[in-house]
Amino acid sequence: MRKGFLLLVISLPLMSGKLIAQASGKRQALKQSKPSVQERVINVDYNKPAGPLNTFFKECVGAGRANEGLRADWQQQLAYVRKECGFKYIRMHGLLTDDMAVYTEDSRGNPVYNYMYVDVLFDFLQSIGMKPFVELGFMPGRLASGKETIFWWRGNVTPPRDYDKWAALIKNLTEHFTQRYGAEEVKTWYFEVWNEPNLSPGFWTGTQQDYFKLYKYTAQAVKSVNPEYRVGGPGTAGAAWEPEMIEFCQKNNVPIDFISTHAYGVKQGFLDEYGQGGTVLDKNPMSLSGDVLQSRKEIASSPMPDLELHYTEWSASYTPSDPIHDSYHEAAYVLQKLKQVGNAANSMSYWVFTDIFEEPGPRFEPFHGGFGMLSTQGINKPVFYAYQFLNRLGNIELVNKDTASWISKDSSGNIQAMVWDFTNTHPGDSVHNQKYYIQDLPSKSKGKLKVNISNVPDGMYALEVYKVGYRNNDAYTTYLSMGKPQQLTKQQVEQIKRQNDGSPVYKEIISVKNQTSFSKELELRENDVYFLNLIKL
Repeated sequence: MRKGFLLLVISLPLMSGKLIAQASGKRQALKQSKPSVQERVINVDYNKPAGPLNTFFKECVGAGRANEGLRADWQQQLAYVRKECGFKYIRMHGLLTDDMAVYTEDSRGNPVYNYMYVDVLFDFLQSIGMKPFVELGFMPGRLASGKETIFWWRGNVTPPRDYDKWAALIKNLTEHFTQRYGAEEVKTWYFEVWNEPNLSPGFWTGTQQDYFKLYKYTAQAVKSVNPEYRVGGPGTAGAAWEPEMIEFCQKNNVPIDFISTHAYGVKQGFLDEYGQGGTVLDKNPMSLSGDVLQSRKEIASSPMPDLELHYTEWSASYTPSDPIHDSYHEAAYVLQKLKQVGNAANSMSYWVFTDIFEEPGPRFEPFHGGFGMLSTQGINKPVFYAYQFLNRLGNIELVNKDTASWISKDSSGNIQAMVWDFTNTHPGDSVHNQKYYIQDLPSKSKGKLKVNISNVPDGMYALEVYKVGYRNNDAYTTYLSMGKPQQLTKQQVEQIKRQNDGSPVYKEIISVKNQTSFSKELELRENDVYFLNLIKL
């Protein structure tokens, strides 16, 4: 090839203009046909801290409904996720729904309160070091103004027939929490009024004004027990009603401590627990995270600019029948969105921690696109490892211009680097997630990744490299390779867990002398996630 190219150059003066053009075109084609080796380089300085690491990503996590929290397997999975991912709060639906048996009335219409199931659940949370982000809903049947319900477990979504009785229930429940756990503990909780009242029909049969009335009665009842208890809302879908909520509270002197709302990363489809409407991952690079940034702007320009902002639900998709939740793409997606959010939110509560989740009824398929980080059988999905890696970051973030990584250190001199690629490979609106993400989806090369950390203190270090990506801690692809059995045997579950157990893909001992730079080069593919742990020996 090289000799032929030289001959071609020598004979150029004898060629016609047409031949010269053809030769030039061939040379250009040769240049273009050579694969360009991309290299992404991350440079940080050990001695340049950006400040304390913002751990908003592990403040809270979601769960389906309170009654599911009475199950042994649910509790075992939550204890595991708490230990590995470090979540502090948990939020769930249905605390006041009839399957929790909190409210009924005697023959004279007098309230009868019963918190036995609530106590079992909240005592368990205390035992594993978690706190409740208390969602106050749905409506107890004896208090409801109508019969409209949502989901297989029939959460009543109508306003109370008697707002004073509703407020009395909330006050009594709050007093019970205070007596059982102590005021100082309950001061650290959050009380959120209802869930997604802007979805009607759906989660609320009333109007916006009806919700504001419910909020007023609820907030005042909580604050009547202790004015330092934190209450907020509106818990809306799609970042809705935030300015209206603040305006209502400000004009009517109604207490509010935080704004809560939800966002998901898909377009098309609708509230659909069966996934039959079809969803499409949004190609907008700032989808979802743009909502969070906008929420913070709306609060900052409001009469209450210092309100906390909690996204009490978020994920790539709002249906528990979306296979992106099972895919390795979800891990990189989640990290990309969290990085884009920056400091805009006080918490981002991933919806949810487990596929033990029964909105459409019990699900028996091993992988059905459920919201969970863990499958029903307790298999770690790729997104679980994204959160496990986040929890392993040190408490001091280093200055870093790269937009898809966190580099940190801790007080023991250990260094952590979390790096990912997010590439939205979805083919577009013509194909639903439910068709695309159920396939075996090999990832393409993105070239070389180089992590350079300068001024690393002298010493011996153990380097551990962890990875999530295609066929790396990718349980769903392992399941596909088994032929997608409808039910997994105990042995198959153990095999999937064993092949996707989060072990390091690489280990070595490194010696650093004279504060030389630490440098590591890795092969990067679409939607890979790497975690580098440099442990000072």
